[in-house]
Amino acid sequence: FQSQDERYAFIAEWYDPSASLFRRYELLYYPKDSSIEMYDVKNRRTFLRRTKYESLHLDDLYVGSKVTVFCRHLTIVDYGNLYTSRKLGSRKERTLALIKPGGMHKIGELLDIIINTGLTITKAKMMLLSRKEAADFYADHRAKPFYHELLQFIMSGPVLAMELLGDDAVSKWRAIVGPANPTTTESETLDSISESFGHCGLRDAAHGPDSVASAAKELELFFPSSGGRGPVSSAKFTNCTCCIIKPHAVSEGLTGKIVKAILKEGFEISALQMFNMERTNVEEFYEIYKGVVPEYLEMVSELCSGPCIAMEIRQFDPSKVFRDFCGPSDPALARHLRPGTLRAVFGKDKIQNAVHCTDLPEDGLLEVSLARQTSSH
Repeated sequence: FQSQDERYAFIAEWYDPSASLFRRYELLYYPKDSSIEMYDVKNRRTFLRRTKYESLHLDDLYVGSKVTVFCRHLTIVDYGNLYTSRKLGSRKERTLALIKPGGMHKIGELLDIIINTGLTITKAKMMLLSRKEAADFYADHRAKPFYHELLQFIMSGPVLAMELLGDDAVSKWRAIVGPANPTTTESETLDSISESFGHCGLRDAAHGPDSVASAAKELELFFPSSGGRGPVSSAKFTNCTCCIIKPHAVSEGLTGKIVKAILKEGFEISALQMFNMERTNVEEFYEIYKGVVPEYLEMVSELCSGPCIAMEIRQFDPSKVFRDFCGPSDPALARHLRPGTLRAVFGKDKIQNAVHCTDLPEDGLLEVSLARQTSSH
């Protein structure tokens, strides 16, 4: 039961690029009608009057989360009062999900498994590990006889590192991964990733830390909090085109299904990264549509409305053109003319049409590079 005006309070920060400083707001959330209001803490005045904002949910609001309100990316830095802290200061944990080279051909299925368990993917990047990074990751196994085999395997191709967030995320993801050596016949491991996708022992498909402390240490290796880069992206920048899974499709849990469809069609996903784009970056990214496409402003608002996933797509069969596989930009038209295309299957309307893809072949490399630069800010 929720009282008529039950509300939760949070302290949120927004980086103002024009002034190069962080602005602090009190963000109030009313679950009854999914409305929000914001107060400018420093200037002690209302910044946003109470407004219905249905794309924000109570589950999105916790210390450390990033939320988007009218194209502003806010970071929740604290609870705004004792009531909110007591009600919501929960068992939310962060953990590392690492898809190893042996599981990369099944990343669509693996992403689906994560999304279906209710864990939220807050960071994702396809990476190549150097020998030093592989050694740091397997530091605890240095004395083991199979240590060098472990290093060789994890360096044999790209890995997909993700930060997962949710209640009891560490034990939940660990249970999904299952034992490294799936010889056990215990019933709870029958549906684990090791059972379904793994090879034997050392060449397993996925990894999950065994404790909150290990998770924090391992996340630091892949996503350094100091602002360092972490392992390099697996991007190849040759024979490539750019595909972006739009924020609405990410929040609707379609990432795994879209990735699966792309791989099934015979394309290679050679790089992948999740990030939030600032409005100014999106305007630059979509510049060729300005004054040409009437939906330009709505397209900009959609792409900066939350996290999106950019991918480098490579195609080796000249008859298979990725742009054609995405389909016409209007999903209604796509369903009529090209029903098997990504936008026909996953798109809703011209703005929320599931994916952006490079329109001109010569822009593929440019867009992959621009998306990468944008994500590193």
